[in-house]
Amino acid sequence: MGNHFVAILMGSNSDLTKLQATIDILNKFEVSVEVNVLSAHRTPEATQAYVKKAESRGCQVFIAAAGLAAHLAGAVAAQTVLPVIGIPIDAGPLQGLDALLSTVQMPGGIPVATVAIGSAGAKNAAYLALQIMGTQNAALQTKLRQEREDNAKAILQKQSQA
Repeated sequence: MGNHFVAILMGSNSDLTKLQATIDILNKFEVSVEVNVLSAHRTPEATQAYVKKAESRGCQVFIAAAGLAAHLAGAVAAQTVLPVIGIPIDAGPLQGLDALLSTVQMPGGIPVATVAIGSAGAKNAAYLALQIMGTQNAALQTKLRQEREDNAKAILQKQSQA
């Protein structure tokens, strides 16, 4: 896909295991990925600089995952007009509910597409990024359609065997 890529940002190294499915799905579809640990609170200047540089180098979608206060996706969205997908990490005493609310409650004009808390959200963030990129890439759209068809066939096959 040329120099186009998806930037995956996480607030902590400990989030990498929760984002492995995101990375794996994007790799499966042969989409380039950059993975970085950046924090809205601890490294705000570095976060801003990365977003600006990534945008100029061909980033098409940002995926930002964070738990607790979860301001990373909003901090990224404030710096770009590219699509930003937020993944609320299931951590802390509220198991991600606080992260969900922090990610989804963005002010008008600074949108963050927010997916589910945890592993389903990690997978859906990858698929949403692929769908966004697919609006300009017919081959990617074809691969997505084929995977959906294959998944449907597998479910129907299991059902008929039961």
